[in-house]
Amino acid sequence: MAGQSVAEQYVDLLARAGVRRMYGVVGDSLNPVVDAVRRHGSLEWIQVRHEEVAAFAAGAEAQLTGKLAACAGSCGPGNLHLINGLFDAHRSMAPVLALAAQIPSGEIGTGYFQETHPDRLFQECSHYSELVSSPRQMPRVAQTAIQHAVGRRGVSVVSLPGDVAAERAPAGGAELHLPLERPAVRPADGELARLTELVDAAEKVMVFCGRGVEGAHAEVMAFAGKVKAPVGHALRGKEHIQYDNPYDVGMSGLLGYGAAYEAMHECDLLLLLGTDFPYTDFLPRHVRTVQVDIQPERLGRRTQLDFAVWGDVRETLRCLTPAVREKPSRRFLDRMLRHHVRALEGAVGAYTHDAGRHTPIHPEYVASVLDEEASDDAVFTVDTGMCCVWAARYLTPNGRRRVLGSFVHGSMANALPQAIGAQFLDRSRQVVSLSGDGGFSMLMGDFLTLVQYGLPVKVVVFNNSSLGMVDLEMMVDGLPPHGTGYPHTDFAAIADAAGARGIRVEKPAQVREALREAFAHDGPALVDVVTDPNALALPPKITTEQVTGFALSAGRAVLTGGVGRMIDLARANLRNVPRP
Repeated sequence: MAGQSVAEQYVDLLARAGVRRMYGVVGDSLNPVVDAVRRHGSLEWIQVRHEEVAAFAAGAEAQLTGKLAACAGSCGPGNLHLINGLFDAHRSMAPVLALAAQIPSGEIGTGYFQETHPDRLFQECSHYSELVSSPRQMPRVAQTAIQHAVGRRGVSVVSLPGDVAAERAPAGGAELHLPLERPAVRPADGELARLTELVDAAEKVMVFCGRGVEGAHAEVMAFAGKVKAPVGHALRGKEHIQYDNPYDVGMSGLLGYGAAYEAMHECDLLLLLGTDFPYTDFLPRHVRTVQVDIQPERLGRRTQLDFAVWGDVRETLRCLTPAVREKPSRRFLDRMLRHHVRALEGAVGAYTHDAGRHTPIHPEYVASVLDEEASDDAVFTVDTGMCCVWAARYLTPNGRRRVLGSFVHGSMANALPQAIGAQFLDRSRQVVSLSGDGGFSMLMGDFLTLVQYGLPVKVVVFNNSSLGMVDLEMMVDGLPPHGTGYPHTDFAAIADAAGARGIRVEKPAQVREALREAFAHDGPALVDVVTDPNALALPPKITTEQVTGFALSAGRAVLTGGVGRMIDLARANLRNVPRP
């Protein structure tokens, strides 16, 4: 490592940690680092239009691979733009290392031009945030930052003045010791024995799954089959647990559907597996509850527990399932499966009836056709707002598809930036951005990034000329919608002008062919679908007592119309229920 600059040493450590791209916007304080990337054979500098996009793209990479990703911003305003995407990555447990360039080291604390203190500013959205004020701190600060991001699954931030980055790094001490595999964590024997007792004593067990069941599908199915438990999920658990699931009773929460809510409240033992489900008003208050989570700080922070289990879901169930007694009765499970089918059938309302001929186009219809036409291994990125509803209701998981969104942080405009990161990972894999017109226009400048790099992302814009979710929130509060409308915009024409393929869709008969044309196009394409802003309704079962504030308004915005192919899956499961 002798003769390297601090910037070169930093970039070399990133490469050793498996990083292949650094997303960002260039600036003078970043020059030594960008030049080090240019000269490094294993790293590529990805030029985006906005640093927020850089952080979202890195976060998407990290979520899809589980490995470290990187982004960077120049001093002051440059690195401040990273903060929203870093908040999202951190709350999504995505290992991201952000470089926040800093003003000249001798000027820190003097109110210098563009001065901020990123080592302080990023503390809330990171596990580790430190300033490198001397070359002697390298490479240990970078090593520690990488280990925090990977080991604790979240964001680390290194603040680096441009003048320090250009100095010579001290020789030696730059070895990176980074574990390649996460350890398996099982509960202690005493905890497993107590958990076994609770399961055996219960007559009606229900399992509710979050993102923490990733990689544990087979274990959840084996456990549910042995104890005859209905299996529900939160939004982040959907892609990991709903497919090939004969015990599926749908989703609970603000966007919920099916019988998950009822099963949670009618069981006598609820197992919360790998979920930090935030909406406590949807959780039962008088049901015996056990939570299993690899993050001990999450145990019991949403609801009162009868027992807390520290361990990862897969290892816990591998130990638990052989120990519990098989339950002889399917009565509770079969009743919930029947209720699930009835609930889904009742949800097919006016907005799905004859939708293939309705103008303006029902957004539900667009999402349903998209689900049918997209690849079996597609990556979907989903804007916050009504696009989350379409994803929850219509995108069918199969174990190979992935769905990314700002599901915890809840930021607008996340879909396009996340699609950029997903597509850079694999140009041959289909990546589809489900964008609202509000979210897309917020960071629309980075559509040019798709064109610049020839990324074949397909952007589907649900164009209803409004902020649909906010419209509904205002109406639920008894307020007239105000400040939520947009003038008519032809996004397809903008895409064409930018050098991509733009397709405008105003009639439902055009939807399927437009999507097929976009998917067949060798390069970035945008499908601009003019959708009905009124294709929304109140859900059948949300009360003021259940939810308050935002939960009330968002909860009442849940659609009653349509649930896509989930009805077919539920009916297929019901066919396996023995006849009385």
